[in-house]
Amino acid sequence: MGGGGDSRIPGLLKGLFPEEELRVIIRTYDFDPETGHAQIASWVEETRPDLVIGESLGSVQALRVRGLPHLYVSPSLGAPRQLARAAWLTLLPGGSWALHRKYPVKEGDRQPLKFNWKVLRKYREHGRDAFAAAREGGSHFAFFGKYDHFMASGVVSLAIWRSLFGEGTYQMYDGTHFMEEEFVRDLLVPKIREVLDLKK
Repeated sequence: MGGGGDSRIPGLLKGLFPEEELRVIIRTYDFDPETGHAQIASWVEETRPDLVIGESLGSVQALRVRGLPHLYVSPSLGAPRQLARAAWLTLLPGGSWALHRKYPVKEGDRQPLKFNWKVLRKYREHGRDAFAAAREGGSHFAFFGKYDHFMASGVVSLAIWRSLFGEGTYQMYDGTHFMEEEFVRDLLVPKIREVLDLKK
């Protein structure tokens, strides 16, 4: 949410893998979940990736990509319900402004956030479609930070993850929602190598 082409974790991954070993593709998609889904489906068709990685709210879009192995960092699977519930706030005077103030977006190649009724109400169906795709099977593994401040609100939920994928499909790390660089190097990179069967 509000991430994109110059987000930290994708940028780190691009620097940690030589281009000749692994091409890391980073794209900035629309905050409207259906527009974003159509964009991602087109890019999957265009680039034919071997692995999809979803971070935070992007994990919900990643779930909807079928037929590929998936890795997730701090998957925010409770976010679609919460965003849909927040749609009514945009009907109040100053509601959209308050949401934009609460969730500012950094400068650069970042996803513009559109907090309005039309967009936010789509998130409930977006979540349902993502969970339906997840239940079809496939390879899914996630990393959760022990100090993820979004767990208290249910935006990040181990219970939702376990209900979809069960035990043994995730790992806790001693960090926050925004996976710190040492965990990207020591946990995420080795897992990518394992999933893609890359030599060390």
